Amino acid sequence: MNKWYLLLVLVCATVFTFGFTACGKRPPAACIEKKDGSVVCVSVETARTQSQRQLGLMYRRQLGRDSGMLFIFDREQKQAFTMKNTYIPLDMIFIGRDRRIVGWVENATPLTEGPYEVDGASQYVLEVNGLFCKEQGIAVGNKVLFDALH
Repeated sequence: MNKWYLLLVLVCATVFTFGFTACGKRPPAACIEKKDGSVVCVSVETARTQSQRQLGLMYRRQLGRDSGMLFIFDREQKQAFTMKNTYIPLDMIFIGRDRRIVGWVENATPLTEGPYEVDGASQYVLEVNGLFCKEQGIAVGNKVLFDALH
């Protein structure tokens, strides 16, 4: 790992933790290292249990610009999602066990059944606002780091 990459991750983590140091908690974050070496981070809610994963971002009317939901599965396998009862257009980023991006669904249409999926297996799925991947220059193979997952 090069020193600039570590510095960028530290800066990213500092930005997300600055407001939380007084209470001693850091919000969970997912940071994506792009091919040019830059890093983009989003604060995340985690969905670890079956019921949390089934609910996901359903019924919400907005999602913060640099926010998302990280779905964590017990094992790597082909994942499929729906937009049923989801009002926000989403990008769904599918991440393998090795924490590299396998693929993504761009700007999934709200209130549709899907299934939304990519070719290949994933152990994590990061949902963010629609067009995030395009705007941020995210690519298949980018490495994803998780910070402060509780």
